[in-house]
Amino acid sequence: MLNVLAVDDEAPALEELTFLLRQDPRIAQVAEAGDGAEALRVLSRVLVAGDRLDAVFLDIRMPGLDGLDFTRLLSGFAAPPAVVFVTAHDGFAVAAYELGALDYLLKPVRPERLAKAVHRIAEAVRRTSEPAAVDEVVPVELGGRTRLVTRSSVTYAEAHGDYVRLHTADGSYLVRMPLNVLAKRWETAGFIRIHRSTLVAAGHISELHFDGGRAIVQVGEELLTVSRRHTREVRDQLIRRFRA
Repeated sequence: MLNVLAVDDEAPALEELTFLLRQDPRIAQVAEAGDGAEALRVLSRVLVAGDRLDAVFLDIRMPGLDGLDFTRLLSGFAAPPAVVFVTAHDGFAVAAYELGALDYLLKPVRPERLAKAVHRIAEAVRRTSEPAAVDEVVPVELGGRTRLVTRSSVTYAEAHGDYVRLHTADGSYLVRMPLNVLAKRWETAGFIRIHRSTLVAAGHISELHFDGGRAIVQVGEELLTVSRRHTREVRDQLIRRFRA
């Protein structure tokens, strides 16, 4: 269960955000603060008491200590909480991710979008509390022999009906598994969906550019097209990784 802090200088917005957070069964406690300075005091009290704060959901434009400055101050803490910005302004996304924000939500906040942010927090907390994951090994059939392909060697995967073709630096291999199953299985390992038929290891993406309004990622020597449906999420995830 998660302990979070909601921060907004506008009382109605703070009340709405707090209400939505308390509806999520993964959240145990929601503390509140009306500005950045009060948020720092709340965080200090929590840490002095020996309790845990997993995430801060905060506005950016606030009087005095704004959301970006508050986040900069968090770097001085030994184990700072995750930060999710909740704002009416979409022009601060790059700056937010440069500061290590886990997510960036636009007001009015949709419950399903907030739930996705909470999921990311829960996954981040789980990863820090568990031992390092062992690199998964996928057995593939090749010329009557079984070869073991490690997940970390896979640069991207493509759907081929009921099969998935795994691409690595030294070749490609077919595995009998739907891409949807693989995408869910490898989501927390840094693989992102760029198209309904393509899954890419974010760590192997060297470039993201736009050609005629269509986003394209470069993986090794390959140029892979990002569908319009997935463009914004791919861009946001790559900004978080490249700016970390």
